[in-house]
Amino acid sequence: MKKYLALYMASRADFEKVMRESTPEQQKQGMKEWARWMEKHRAEIIEMGAPLGKTKKVTKGGVENMKNEVGGYTIIQASSHDEAAKTFADSAHFRMPGSWIEVMEIVEMPEM
Repeated sequence: MKKYLALYMASRADFEKVMRESTPEQQKQGMKEWARWMEKHRAEIIEMGAPLGKTKKVTKGGVENMKNEVGGYTIIQASSHDEAAKTFADSAHFRMPGSWIEVMEIVEMPEM
C-alpha cells in the first residue's frame, strides 16, 4: 500500500465565511459528519491530520506572512492514486461551498 496526502482546500473567503456564519448546531452537525466519514474509512486513514493555521513563507530572502487555500490535511493508505482519491468522494469537507480536496502520493525517499 502506498501513502497519500490529502489537502482540504477552499478559498480564504469561503473558509472565513463558514467560520463566521456557522451556528453552534451547524458546527456540531459538521463534526458528526466528519466522525461518520472517519469511521467509514478508518482502515485507510493513517493519520487523521488536523486543521491548519496561518502560513509563513520562507525564502532565501527571509520570512513573511502569507495566505493560501489549504485548510487541513489527512494521510491515508491505498492501493492506487485513483483509489486514494475515491476515498474522499464522500468527505464532510464538501459541506463548505466551493471546496475541493487535493490528493497526492507521498513518494518514499531512497535510503541515504
